[in-house]
Amino acid sequence: MRIGEFDIAEPIPELKDPHMLVVLRPWIDVGNVGSLSLGRIERHLRSKELGRLHRPGRFYDFTRYRPRSYLVSGNREVTIPNTIIRYSNPEDGPHLLTAHLLEPHLYGEDYADALLEIIEYFGVKLYALIGGMYDMVPHTRPLVVSGLGSGENVERDYNIANARPSNYEGPTTITYTITETATKMGLETRAFVVHLPQYLNLDDDYRGAARMMDVLCRLYNFPEYIAQTDRGQKQYDELTDNDGQIPSGDTLTRIEEMYDSEYGEGSGPEPSTPLPSSIEEFLQGLDVNLNATDGDDAGDDTEPGSSRT
Repeated sequence: MRIGEFDIAEPIPELKDPHMLVVLRPWIDVGNVGSLSLGRIERHLRSKELGRLHRPGRFYDFTRYRPRSYLVSGNREVTIPNTIIRYSNPEDGPHLLTAHLLEPHLYGEDYADALLEIIEYFGVKLYALIGGMYDMVPHTRPLVVSGLGSGENVERDYNIANARPSNYEGPTTITYTITETATKMGLETRAFVVHLPQYLNLDDDYRGAARMMDVLCRLYNFPEYIAQTDRGQKQYDELTDNDGQIPSGDTLTRIEEMYDSEYGEGSGPEPSTPLPSSIEEFLQGLDVNLNATDGDDAGDDTEPGSSRT
């Protein structure tokens, strides 16, 4: 069955007021925080594929998101980057749609409209974007989570998640129009972003994923073990000066002092005040640079948003 630009698997599942959790690569998925988190939820709930784009090449430049070839039992197979949507209908908690989005290079407005058709068809009640971004924070302190949202329950959810409001202004993604339109349609909207140390370059940031999963476990009553908190803490504990990623000299000390002055030394992950203007200006410049480079890197990662043909 076709719904707009998506091929939907049949039989069509019956979903009641589902929530849609979305990760967007490469724009806001630093350290694969969003992808790792959605993957853990999908494995826990044994999610099934709902659909994928019929012609992903309409929206994606395959010289930037590279197809990959594999040898499987002597036969060559090719994976094509795509947007994948999965579903689950747990007995305890809301039904869930999970979407692995790749930021479009072409026809961005049509891409956003295609997602909105899925949202409208399945009667989505809440649309939430999750992910990670770089920030001027130290790896020696609790990771900060910020967010935006709309709807009558937004303050309750941010209090549960120990997230602070975001006042970010600057470059963004065309897919943010999905959130804007969803709000006008009467949906609840959320965005949860883990702030990661900007000096680390981890392909998979397990501590960041653990922090995001802590948020989602609180909101959806998932068991705490799927957050894999110990794995994330071990990854950061094993970082050394020899890795070449930890700042040298007094730089780390200054970042720690900046964090402590803002949130308090050894504070938990629930700061509720905006970042200093100097850091916001730094982040805006950093986001511009990341957006210019991450598109080429994304095609080299193995991620859930690919299809076999």
